Amino acid sequence: MTEPIVLTTPLSEEDVSRLRIGDRVLLNGILYTARDAAHARLVALMDRGEELPIDLQGQVIYFAGPSPAKPGKVIGSIGPTTSSRMDAYSPKLIARGLKGMIGKGSRSPQVIEAMVQHKCVYFGATGGAAALLAKTVKKAQVVAYEDLGPEAIVRLEVENFPVVVINDARGGDLYREGRKKYSKEAS
Repeated sequence: MTEPIVLTTPLSEEDVSRLRIGDRVLLNGILYTARDAAHARLVALMDRGEELPIDLQGQVIYFAGPSPAKPGKVIGSIGPTTSSRMDAYSPKLIARGLKGMIGKGSRSPQVIEAMVQHKCVYFGATGGAAALLAKTVKKAQVVAYEDLGPEAIVRLEVENFPVVVINDARGGDLYREGRKKYSKEAS
């Protein structure tokens, strides 16, 4: 097995363009958490031509709602949520400069098309490993929509946050390729 690719955010178009489905990646730097309620608010601001509370250029959004931190901890468990809930909003955010998304599950054809057009990548994080993922978080701070509680936008400073490339900037889809390979082997 090859060594993971180590990347630091914000991601450049060059960073994203070299990734292929199945690549293991360790992310360092800043990630922002946001789920569907926060996505809806961001897109509503964009639709009204208003300024966003975060600069999306080169950023990575993690589809997660962290649980409260226990005493002495930076953050509680932070597992991925189902990404398809963000599909209605993701193309506009990608067009605005978002370079990466992290979640679980498949993305819609419209999101994949936007990723190809604007050079963005979708990473999968391991569901069920939320406590382990939290250990990579060195700092956490709510930066927008505090009223949403765990669904607020949180700025995470991470070190070696492990992900896998599910959809690359060429339209590759690890889930689709895996199903093809399995069906060939099963016949």
